[in-house]
Amino acid sequence: MIVLTHGYFLQDDEKEKAIMKPYPPLGILYLSAYMEEKMIEHDVFDTTFSSREKFNDYLLEKKPSILAVYINLMTKVNVVKTIQFVRSEPSLQHTKIILGGPDVRYNKENLLHRGADFLVIGEGEETFYELVTALYTDQSYQAIAGISFRMADGTIIINPERGLRKNLDELPFPNRKKIDLDTYLQTWKKHHGFSSVTVSTMRGCPYSCHWCSRGVYGKSYRRRSPQSVVDEMKLIQQTYNPDNIWFVDDVFTVSHKWLEEFTLLVEQQNLRLNYECITRADRLNEEVIQLLKRSGCFRVWIGAESGSQKIIDLMDRRVDVKIVQQMINAAQKAGIQAGTFIMLGYPTETETDIKQTLRHLKNSNPEWFTITITYPIRGTELFEEVEAVSNAHEINWAENTDRDIDFKRTYNKQYYHYAVQWIINEMAFYQRKDKNLGIIGSSKTKLKAIRARLGMMMEKRKTAMA
Repeated sequence: MIVLTHGYFLQDDEKEKAIMKPYPPLGILYLSAYMEEKMIEHDVFDTTFSSREKFNDYLLEKKPSILAVYINLMTKVNVVKTIQFVRSEPSLQHTKIILGGPDVRYNKENLLHRGADFLVIGEGEETFYELVTALYTDQSYQAIAGISFRMADGTIIINPERGLRKNLDELPFPNRKKIDLDTYLQTWKKHHGFSSVTVSTMRGCPYSCHWCSRGVYGKSYRRRSPQSVVDEMKLIQQTYNPDNIWFVDDVFTVSHKWLEEFTLLVEQQNLRLNYECITRADRLNEEVIQLLKRSGCFRVWIGAESGSQKIIDLMDRRVDVKIVQQMINAAQKAGIQAGTFIMLGYPTETETDIKQTLRHLKNSNPEWFTITITYPIRGTELFEEVEAVSNAHEINWAENTDRDIDFKRTYNKQYYHYAVQWIINEMAFYQRKDKNLGIIGSSKTKLKAIRARLGMMMEKRKTAMA
């Protein structure tokens, strides 16, 4: 028996429980669809709304011969615990553990030494199918492209990578019927008033932002045809009837020709299904924004990560902050909500840069923005840049993720925690004032901003005295 799973437990994620925007694991659903097409029987255990105890009981009951686990930044610690559990249970000693996903490429030795049998590196469908076939038919797997494994003497073998699939239309749609998608839809509906389903139209990204992980597809960029995407959207609408689609692509408008064809198909087939997407300001203009609007886009996320051009350039973001502001405003003018992403604490960032970021947010005034403190992901240019001045080799690998890696910054970590709160509350005050909302709520928000600003000043002084 083959079991596919991913190791994310919503009940253990305090931050996500406050947000309540869970999405199903598209990666293993693509894998499941491919295996089903090849007539390989398997189960999918979706851990999102389950618990570790129920998952462990399931493993003890089913005793799978192969346990395939998708592993990423968020799930690594849970996946390591799953490996430990399987290896500690006498009735599961026959179980082969296969890991795939963005975290395997740069954690090969640690994962194999802790009990994983095989790693699937890069695009997974064909490699996993070949490996499973070899294991089931007792054939040699040692020459399979795209896998890594540990020999009996402890030697780690890393095979050459498999070439990337050129035609993504050849892949079946994600096997959503293998999970309880209604629970996701109901959760969204309960907490946000609408439901949402994820769709992927592309694999990889042609850009080279220094903080971004390319652990699965490398620096490739391949895309499904507009017709394939529209067909999947129609199937989703007929089967689940969600309110919205969330396109998980890194740069949805990277190809204007693709978007134009997509828009024409949506209009010709009278497909009415709203969606939100992510893109870059340099891949937007007035015409592209109108195409987004016509095809059903109700919210577009436009990345910048900073309001300081100096920091944007250090990130190799290759975008002008003024263009970001213009495109956010242009989207809003067209009736599309705009969101953006902010990252504080990038190497060499100073208080002046942070003030420029706040000014950037006020100038663009997006309806939505997310803000995080920079963390270096293994395998990225940012990690290589800060590794020597980080705690990457001091933290307990099995109990921490790359999010826990800290490095020497201009100020201490607590300063940036205060800076995050300062920006959040300054923007909340600015937007309340812009909308003429109540003075009491506005005053409370301003006081929070002042307290955070005082905290920044205090931590800045500590840094100077250290």
